[in-house]
Amino acid sequence: EPLSDADRERITAAASMTDGARSLEEIQQILDPRCLLTIRINPESRISVDRGGAPARLVEQGWRAYLVKVRNEAGVTGVLSLESPQARPVYRRGTGLAMAPQSVRPADVTDRWLDLDTYGQKPMEPQLSGLELEYRIVLLYSRDRGRREAHIGASLGPGTEDIGFRNRTAVLFDVAPSRDVTLRVRDENGRASMASFVVKDRFGRVYPARSKRLAPDFFFQEQIYRADGETIRLPAGEFTITCGRGPEYIPETRTVSINQSASALDFRLRRWIDPPSHGWYSGDHHIHAA
Repeated sequence: EPLSDADRERITAAASMTDGARSLEEIQQILDPRCLLTIRINPESRISVDRGGAPARLVEQGWRAYLVKVRNEAGVTGVLSLESPQARPVYRRGTGLAMAPQSVRPADVTDRWLDLDTYGQKPMEPQLSGLELEYRIVLLYSRDRGRREAHIGASLGPGTEDIGFRNRTAVLFDVAPSRDVTLRVRDENGRASMASFVVKDRFGRVYPARSKRLAPDFFFQEQIYRADGETIRLPAGEFTITCGRGPEYIPETRTVSINQSASALDFRLRRWIDPPSHGWYSGDHHIHAA
């Protein structure tokens, strides 16, 4: 979500001002319209959350970045976490021998359409700086399209939420639709086949978001599986797609641009070895070894 050239020039000019108060005011005028939330940490380290001025727009099956304005009156330096009931996983991890995901109630699956991540990588830091005013970055992912409401809150750990419900605020999002992209998959003999796909954007984020996957896609691995003619839903943008089919195949990685005219992607699998042609057959009883 890059700033415009004009806004970058304004920030550079504001940072060069000799009047510190005026400099801060000018920078806030530029950044505040991009803030989805404003978070106040009072002198007792209790947190309240209010809606910011940025339009709440997302894209189906895609990520958007927003700023979060933090007024840190306590000067704390902990990790500020954002949370939402709508961002909870759509599965429960099994225990013991039952390690497969266990589904939650259908009503919960419908409600848990959001994913969010507080960005703490370089040039940001995971912890707050302790300054009275700073801006953080939050990444938001929508599984669904249309108008969807989420209740978003923040905390620095147990006991930091403000009294009542002000540590959460309701945000009504307009989620633009993405598009289905058909995957054409052929094996080394030109026959229709199935393959695994790892899809990432230019920031390394995996698609579909793992926390929002429903069967037949699995949350515990990066790849998804698609047969010839099946689809994946992607927003507009640039993606790196790695296609493969087991250790006897050579993975293919390519960069593709998804736009309004993109409707299908073609992949041709290549082997580096064909064990059956040498008289060897796997004794593994798993279906994926066939």
